[in-house]
Amino acid sequence: MGGKIQLLDCTLRDGAYVVNAKFGEPAMRGIIKKMQDANIDIVECGWLKDEPHEKGTTYFHVPSDLENYLIEKKANTTYVVMIDWDRYDLDQLPPYDGKSIDAIRVVFPQNKFREGIAKGKIIQEKGYKVYFQAANTLGYTDEQLISLAEAVNEAQPVSLSVVDTFGAMFSEDLQLIVTILDKHLKPEIKLGFHSHNNQQLSFAMSMEFVRMLSTTNRDVVVDTSLCGMGRGAGNTTTELMSNYLNSKWQANYNMNVIMDAIDMYMGYFTERYKWGYSIPYFISGMYCAHVNNIAYLTENHRTNAKDMRNIIESLSQEERKKYDYDLLEEKYIDYQSKKVDDEAFLRAFEQKLKGRKVLLLLPGKSVVDKEDTIKEYIKRNNPVVIGINAIVGKYAYDYLFFSNSIRYEYAKDVYSDIFAANKKILASNIKTVPEEGEEIVNFNLLVERGWEHFDNSGMVCLRLLNRVHATDVALAGFDGFSDEYSESYADVSLPHLNPGKKWGELNDEIKDMFRHFREKTAHDMSIEFVTESKYMNESEKEND
Repeated sequence: MGGKIQLLDCTLRDGAYVVNAKFGEPAMRGIIKKMQDANIDIVECGWLKDEPHEKGTTYFHVPSDLENYLIEKKANTTYVVMIDWDRYDLDQLPPYDGKSIDAIRVVFPQNKFREGIAKGKIIQEKGYKVYFQAANTLGYTDEQLISLAEAVNEAQPVSLSVVDTFGAMFSEDLQLIVTILDKHLKPEIKLGFHSHNNQQLSFAMSMEFVRMLSTTNRDVVVDTSLCGMGRGAGNTTTELMSNYLNSKWQANYNMNVIMDAIDMYMGYFTERYKWGYSIPYFISGMYCAHVNNIAYLTENHRTNAKDMRNIIESLSQEERKKYDYDLLEEKYIDYQSKKVDDEAFLRAFEQKLKGRKVLLLLPGKSVVDKEDTIKEYIKRNNPVVIGINAIVGKYAYDYLFFSNSIRYEYAKDVYSDIFAANKKILASNIKTVPEEGEEIVNFNLLVERGWEHFDNSGMVCLRLLNRVHATDVALAGFDGFSDEYSESYADVSLPHLNPGKKWGELNDEIKDMFRHFREKTAHDMSIEFVTESKYMNESEKEND
């Protein structure tokens, strides 16, 4: 290869999205020291932000804030930080003094590259080297890429990086972008690549980027992070790319030191935080959608993959690139609120329940552990038995109720005989046209918003029973969540609907919803617990 290949480790900067920049002082010092000792060419130490620096975080206010974390600067290592082009007041930036950072990376969106480059010129005037990051480079037209290159040429930065913001690129996309920029960018300006792993292509695309430029004399910069740490699907991993360049391009990165960095500092983060390829982030890459849209649907609505794809698809191309939570909530509600004519069924269902007790069998572990107790209750009271979002235990059901499409499909596939033999009641967020043995009820009339997990299946079914004036309801398997998934559910293979795993918060929220339902909504409904529950009030616990 004619030009030099440089690695830029962005663990402390891109990883800040994962840990809210709170790496802690030992990890910050240690990662910087290990990266420089491993001969990584460029170490990105974090962000410059307008707020004062908090110790142990990689959000810095001024470059001098970094001095505490640089144990021993190496002459052959470049130390950089990043600014978002419009989120840092450059009046606060002091002249370069060489004591901490050497360069600043300026990231700018597609339609603001001229403004971002202008900020870079101000930074240069203060003595710092400048690297430019063209966010969502895939969104540029060929003509815009040429204009970008011409504007960058005028500014004379160290480098310009192609950024696959949404992890949406394929090799043909990268080839086109690199060909245009390489042709129009001055040869002394380095060309960089920052990838995301939404489509499991990050490492492959980084290797391809190096190969594409191997016949030129241009220097290149490849962004990586330890263990791929970064927002959403994460990045190319420093360890994989270092080994590749050592093996194929005669680089000299110290793999032992890189492994030490992972052993000493990354284990804590990999055990406690989540990033990397996932189906939701694949959908983000599939539609060039901002990862915050995916996070919102996952965290607030536990949206399954198919529904998430359809909701993201309903956004315009421009809307996908942003994150307007009000718009996203509107799209989610619109998608879930499919109207059906359920009045005839509700009248018949009300007659079916009239004068009868109703027993809801929820999927908590007690449905199996307390099977004898529950069957004794059924024998004694002859209730209408409704299974909620799952088929568990050896019970004779009158109805199966589903308000989640993943749980519906799971029951249909795994317990096909029982599923087929029973009548089903489905909320309209699953489907609007019933198959044989199915009845559809309006989802939007069975939920009350105001809680993140307003679509909890137990609460949704209780509201259905309230609509048909059921007065005597018993609950089994409404246990509440334990920290261990296997201790929460009767069927440990039941699809997981709580990706955040914030079990305590989820229990508190469901308890509050249940309390509100009993006090404000279902005044005429008597509710008793057949099995113990975290949602019992104090008097019920005493009588249990």
